[in-house]
Amino acid sequence: MSDEIKLTKLEYLKENSHQLRGSLAEELANDRDHLSGDAAQILKFHGSYQQRDRDRRGGPQDRAYMFMIRTAIPGGRLTARQLLAEMDLSDRYGNGTLRITTRQDLQLHGIVKKNLRSTIRAINDVQLTTFGGCGDVERNVMCCPAPDNASPVRAEMQEMANRFAKHLQPRTRAYYEIWLQDSEGHKRNVTEFRPVEEPIYGDRYLPRKFKTGFALPEDNCVDVLTNDLGFIGIVEEERIVGYNVAIGGGQGMTPAVKTTFPAIAQTIGFVSPDQVLAVGEAVVKVFRDFGNRTDRKRARLKYLIADRGLGWVKTQVEEYLGQPLAEARPHSIRNAQDHLGWHEQSDGRLFVGINVENGRIQDTDRIRLKTALRTLLAQYDFPVRLTPLQSLILCDIDPDNRSAVERILADHGVEPAEQQTQAHRYAMACPALPTCGLAITESERVMPSLMDHLDAELRRFGLADLRIAVHMTGCPNGCARPYTSDIGIVGKARGRYTIYLGGNVAGTRLSFKFLDMVPLEQIVPTLIPLLESYQTERHDEESFGDFCVRKGRDALLPLLSADSTA
Repeated sequence: MSDEIKLTKLEYLKENSHQLRGSLAEELANDRDHLSGDAAQILKFHGSYQQRDRDRRGGPQDRAYMFMIRTAIPGGRLTARQLLAEMDLSDRYGNGTLRITTRQDLQLHGIVKKNLRSTIRAINDVQLTTFGGCGDVERNVMCCPAPDNASPVRAEMQEMANRFAKHLQPRTRAYYEIWLQDSEGHKRNVTEFRPVEEPIYGDRYLPRKFKTGFALPEDNCVDVLTNDLGFIGIVEEERIVGYNVAIGGGQGMTPAVKTTFPAIAQTIGFVSPDQVLAVGEAVVKVFRDFGNRTDRKRARLKYLIADRGLGWVKTQVEEYLGQPLAEARPHSIRNAQDHLGWHEQSDGRLFVGINVENGRIQDTDRIRLKTALRTLLAQYDFPVRLTPLQSLILCDIDPDNRSAVERILADHGVEPAEQQTQAHRYAMACPALPTCGLAITESERVMPSLMDHLDAELRRFGLADLRIAVHMTGCPNGCARPYTSDIGIVGKARGRYTIYLGGNVAGTRLSFKFLDMVPLEQIVPTLIPLLESYQTERHDEESFGDFCVRKGRDALLPLLSADSTA
């Protein structure tokens, strides 16, 4: 790319960072409680964000700096030992909680600078990594978390997701040099910079983050069309014969910038399993070479497609690949499972999906989930899967142990998924305040009471067994995927939200803006007349999102009281 183009400062920072080293090693060694702005930007590539406690109102000398550390876990697959280690780290170095993300990662919050290296080393000690958890590279690769032996198809897809994640990992040795050490406890000299080739990312890495997901048409639990790159498995005779390729999805937008918007990925062709890595690399390289490096607000693949056209981008992908893409196979994304509750595996063993409210593994006065998981994992050594809805699955359970598992969960106040409304099971919220620097208003901390209120109304209307996905974010960046859910609640100003309607659980349609600047306490009252109308006027098998689209905003608005639309 020519330097005549006015690149953002971050582009030069990446290029001159000695392949993601920057000044990290030096700044980690000093006694300041935070990193410089440049070092904090490079730190993202290593899986950590510098944050501050926004609940504290101190002046410049009391910024309450802390760090979030994100572990990238392709497909959300963990051993019992790995999850136990992450929970231990949350107690030893963090704020006592561990968070499952909407991309099947794990996040530790509240880490102070002096403990960054110890925490990241400990994560690597259990064969996990934070490298690529953040930054302008391929993020965590998503895949259906249902246990492998529940279906050979899912096992194939998980293996492909693992291979893809490994193939797209940056080649730089910076992560090893800064954070880790050899078997004898020695560290390499980071100042002896020895560049390696970055055949996929180049000198400046990507214009911005890049996200990939693998899904099946009958179970789009990963929301595959919200990714920059989606692989949709085509199955024949219980084998994956290939994948339809979809590109250009993304949830984030900046309302003040009218040229930004959420988007659904569009299909460009079909690839055989042996072509997946090459096609994925080609798409990433097209984004690398033609993506916007002058305005980070428009530095995503979806904007390149919007500006140049889907056909142009597809042609570039084919040129990088060296051959044309085959025509896409017929497919219809029609469902998305939450994988909660009890299910039988093909080998006769069981798995149980446990709803983790907003992904936060913790002990509270009401639910001691963290202690329950410690007890179960220590006693039974169950493999674990993290779901795209921020929950988790315990796998390979002997049927003879089911009652014991149920008793342990019940003793710790963990409610069975079967007793929860479908809306509660499909609900998600981003962390927002007090840790996220982008948050405009609350999300995770107010979502439980909002859902309790909504659940009561759903039960009153007899809608508790219907799938209605409610996703909430504290800003428009869309981390909890609010723009494809039946009901999206997006922070607009302190204590006020924009309500979106008309998405669906399957994740195949964008929602529409219904009402702006709704006070938090008015969100559920605003939804009540819509739910009442849905109860009486819905067609057979019609979802709430489908109902809202069929009726349209102009027909729904008159249902509200004058107070709701003021």
